[in-house]
Amino acid sequence: MMKKLLVAAVSALALAGPVMAQDAAPAGARSDAARERGEAAIPPPVMSETRHTGVFGGQRIAYRAIAGETYLKDKDGKPLAAMVSYSYIKEGPTDPNRPVTFLWNGGPGSGSLWLHMGAFGPKRVVVPSDAKDDGAAPFPIIDNVDSLLDVTDIVFIDPIGTGFSRALGKTDPADYWGVTKDAKSIAEFIRLWLNEHGRWNAPKFIGGESYGTTRSAAVIHELEGSYTDVSINGILLISSILDFSLAADAQGNELGFVTNLPSMAATAWYHDKVPNKPATVEEFVAEARAWAIGPYATALLKGNDLTAEERAAILPQLSRYTGVSQTYLSNANLRLSPSRFYKELLRDRGLTIGRLDTRYTGVDYDNAGDRPDNDPSFYGIDGAYTAAMNAWAREGLKYSPDVVYSSIGGTRGWDWNLPSAGRGGAEYLNVAPYIGRALRENSGLRVWVGQGYYDFATPFFGAEYSLNRPGFPTDGRIEWHYYHAGHMMYVREDDLKKLSSDIRSFIRAR
Repeated sequence: MMKKLLVAAVSALALAGPVMAQDAAPAGARSDAARERGEAAIPPPVMSETRHTGVFGGQRIAYRAIAGETYLKDKDGKPLAAMVSYSYIKEGPTDPNRPVTFLWNGGPGSGSLWLHMGAFGPKRVVVPSDAKDDGAAPFPIIDNVDSLLDVTDIVFIDPIGTGFSRALGKTDPADYWGVTKDAKSIAEFIRLWLNEHGRWNAPKFIGGESYGTTRSAAVIHELEGSYTDVSINGILLISSILDFSLAADAQGNELGFVTNLPSMAATAWYHDKVPNKPATVEEFVAEARAWAIGPYATALLKGNDLTAEERAAILPQLSRYTGVSQTYLSNANLRLSPSRFYKELLRDRGLTIGRLDTRYTGVDYDNAGDRPDNDPSFYGIDGAYTAAMNAWAREGLKYSPDVVYSSIGGTRGWDWNLPSAGRGGAEYLNVAPYIGRALRENSGLRVWVGQGYYDFATPFFGAEYSLNRPGFPTDGRIEWHYYHAGHMMYVREDDLKKLSSDIRSFIRAR
């Protein structure tokens, strides 16, 4: 593991102090109105603006950084919630054709720190590329030459209940906690941002990671699903989860076993659990895809009609693709759940593997259980990202509210229902059709999809399945990219560079 050195002054590039923005309404009038309603006065929103320079994509860029609150209000202008964002805007002559990209993470309940401080922000935190634990502070926070600021302005958004974003006054934060509620608030913010910055006719991209891809689909529906469209040029789907039936751990649901299998094959290949393994993971994954959708899917769908001879033919192949013994797979009725896989694959070495990134390994309290104690690929990076986000926001951007930054887990009781869920209801949450409709009704929209081979939170074959259904145009407007890491593929240096290059090309090709 590299020796970790804290950058001496995260804010060294700031050329000016923060500028605090306040509402136009006099504070006294706002306080009087609040007292009449029996509420505590809501202070004006706070913003901090600093100026910086950096080299991104080989170009030296001067940019403004605007960090702070945007109030979401009711029809009478009463502030309901403070949504915090971080906008990075290139300085210089106004270019009406310069794109702006809105980004968020997932959870639901996660702040945008992962994409912000790991992939596309002007600063990033360095964690080991070889799937080792990040240890303890100080963590290296460096200039991010792979930021996209050479090709687009960037706005990182923390949804309500994440980061520093929060409900105000007597507003119930649950008013924002749901697939549709959340998407409406993000769409509202985007419209407000376009108003404030005069960017309505600029090329626009939206994107997210993990549940952030679910959010992206729901947001495109809110932006383009009515007569007051905000037409989007591109959607960035990083580690996609769109059809939640693939992740439903329910007896009788066979689809998840099929779509998980190629990820198991990639992981078995990585950890040298494949006899006579092919030279590349791509080659082995291609074999596993074909076998999963063919003989394996047929065997599972036959259920109790599967003959003993057919079962005997399936077992050795399933063992080859998963790296798990035939005895264990037979006892599991040919159905290997992810949690059992994490524990069983390296049991003979006394190790478990990660969920977010199966390259990571961990050691449990004992070796006898059927699932890991924890996810080594999450506790292997979370300390570094939380420290970096707080350091950059509070010191570098001069935005330091008296609020704890909620990295993940700040929401509860999420409303998974969709207005148009149909007969399946909440039990079959699938937002992929929102993207299909947007592609059919916006000829200028393109979709970029990036998946890690070693990601079990959002397996790559599940993403392929979700975006290959009837209703999606087959005209080449969906492009696919794959990486040799997991859910946050950018924790691996080579994949960060590839990810940045791939998305930069996508934006330039608008």
